[in-house]
Amino acid sequence: MTTAKQLSGKRPAFPRALLLDFGGVIVETTRIVDWEDRLAEKVETVLDRAGVRVALLSRQRIVADIRAGCIADSHWKNAMSRTLSPPELTYGQFWGEFVGADWPADAREAVLAEARELCRRMGHLRSDRKLRDGMRELLDRCDAASIPVGIVSNALSGQVHLDFLHDIGWTGRFAVKIHSDEVKVRKPNPEMIWLACREIGVDAGDAWYVGDNFDRDVLCGVRAGIGGNILMEAKGTYDMPYDLGLKPDAIVATPRHLLALLEQSQTGKVA
Repeated sequence: MTTAKQLSGKRPAFPRALLLDFGGVIVETTRIVDWEDRLAEKVETVLDRAGVRVALLSRQRIVADIRAGCIADSHWKNAMSRTLSPPELTYGQFWGEFVGADWPADAREAVLAEARELCRRMGHLRSDRKLRDGMRELLDRCDAASIPVGIVSNALSGQVHLDFLHDIGWTGRFAVKIHSDEVKVRKPNPEMIWLACREIGVDAGDAWYVGDNFDRDVLCGVRAGIGGNILMEAKGTYDMPYDLGLKPDAIVATPRHLLALLEQSQTGKVA
């Protein structure tokens, strides 16, 4: 249960723009079992197409290196949350250094040449996504109030998010889509939020940002000087790599609760 001690004490004013994280806020994700084996099959296709014949790279070895690369990526992300202006990992860094650093040179070059598409395939194979309950109603309310809504999300492949939006017919529902792989910086780098605000044409102090974790999202909001720094609870929200002592302006459980907070702010009744 949210207590006053967990919050900043600031009452966010009704926003001129609403910026949302993707995973954990717009959608909830469910990990797919054995996705690594399916991705390893794709890697084998890439190697075969490039004419690479590597006896040392068995399916088992490729799967193991994909798993190890993802663990390394997770630790790297935690470390980057301690820096002031973190860059985003490139597609090539993930495949050439985290996964295939010890592969034969021709195999490594083959996956480097396809690194962007392999990251996209990994995103699709790794998780299923569905809209969080109440998200449609939230966007409808923002449309009615002429509040532009943007996406500000860390992603090794933001194209995965765009593919999802295309599939559900939501490509045009967002005023701006800022993904870290495209802009080359990642949250908690405040430039992520500033980029979205500049594109929409509002000051960060007049916008709300909603994310689902402390060390990337709440910290990014603090650094950016966001007007409303909102934490939405999701799977893993409280599994923090370290305690930063951060207090969001509000904590909500779902998009429906965010909608209620938005309506309260319009009437000046935010608790």
